[in-house]
Amino acid sequence: MQPQSRFPLPGFSATLSGPIAGLSDTPITEVAMSVFGDPDVVPLWFGEGDLVTPDFVRDAAAKALQAGETFYTWQRGLPDLRAVLSAYTERLYGIKCPVDRLTVTTGGMQAILLTCQLLLDPGDNIVIVSPIWPNITSAVKLVRGEPKYAALDRKPDGGWKLDLQRLFDAVDDRTRAIFVNSPGNPTGWTMSSDEQRALLDFAKKRGIWIMADEVYARIIYSRPVAPSFLELAGPDDPLIVLNSFSKPWAMTGWRLGWLTHPAGLGEQLAKLVQINTSGVPAFLQRGAVAALEKGDDFLLQMVDRCRAGGELVFQRLSGMPRITIARPEAAFYAFFSIDGVHDTMAFCKKLAQEYKVGLAPGEAFGPGGQGNVRLCFASGADRLSKGLDRIEAAVKAL
Repeated sequence: MQPQSRFPLPGFSATLSGPIAGLSDTPITEVAMSVFGDPDVVPLWFGEGDLVTPDFVRDAAAKALQAGETFYTWQRGLPDLRAVLSAYTERLYGIKCPVDRLTVTTGGMQAILLTCQLLLDPGDNIVIVSPIWPNITSAVKLVRGEPKYAALDRKPDGGWKLDLQRLFDAVDDRTRAIFVNSPGNPTGWTMSSDEQRALLDFAKKRGIWIMADEVYARIIYSRPVAPSFLELAGPDDPLIVLNSFSKPWAMTGWRLGWLTHPAGLGEQLAKLVQINTSGVPAFLQRGAVAALEKGDDFLLQMVDRCRAGGELVFQRLSGMPRITIARPEAAFYAFFSIDGVHDTMAFCKKLAQEYKVGLAPGEAFGPGGQGNVRLCFASGADRLSKGLDRIEAAVKAL
């Protein structure tokens, strides 16, 4: 990969960093901005629902704020939060996870960017299982790395499957990591334990890292938690697991996440946190402690709500002509195709502007995403039904 040139900005004599030239709004944002401010649009494009963060989480943060926890804090997270994260991980997966393997981050997105900064030199690449949430691609480019892709295959029933050999074949001598999001956004595809074991063995033999985005691990409908690489890997294996408080506890706006990693990376991650943010605000971390300690009932309600939303969406969409969709198994998205719709950006803009419902175009999600659209069903039945009525009208008009 050749070094990227400097980026000239019209009207300025100085230039900007080369990677900035390749960064633009995602297609999801482009669709949303086309109707920005219209209160009549049913917003089903972004990855969040309509529930406010639960009271016990907000109260814990407010109490800490009123108590004056407004100063600089531990770069890798409050000791109390890391201790609770350790206990949570051990309870969830039946493994030992000491606090020196945990680093708190300013959201799942910063967890991704920190890991890219940690692992990549200019010209290195990361092989990404796609379709995939687009920000991982931007993060790789921002640190002057190269994203490569191994696309999932579409099954006849509309579901998804991984070709492990295709993933292995995408790795070359410049590959530093493989990025896997399971359960996946936008597909809901979930990697099996056998596939995880095969990938872990491959990564260890090749001397490359696995970046495992397990943000949706608790949003799964057939079991309490999705299979995790943490159940298989040793404490010093080349594995970094990225996680977030956003989805399970309705905390998208809090910007709180965490990394689980070999203990030997702790010092380097602390340096990166210092440079990027100097740490997560302490009073927000108190809310995260409350989520982990008191949030089991809310999490179960969230899963039930998403299961009901997913079933409503599946039943409605599968009954419409032209639409191919599989019943969602995890995460909270329907990723479906519409026969005759090839330009999903144009279709989603038309939906937003003329039918007043917001969906995400499939091309936003990289190879394998083209020809599909994504609907987030982490909302109540009334909002979903209104949006589905409008989608049905648009499909009938094709």
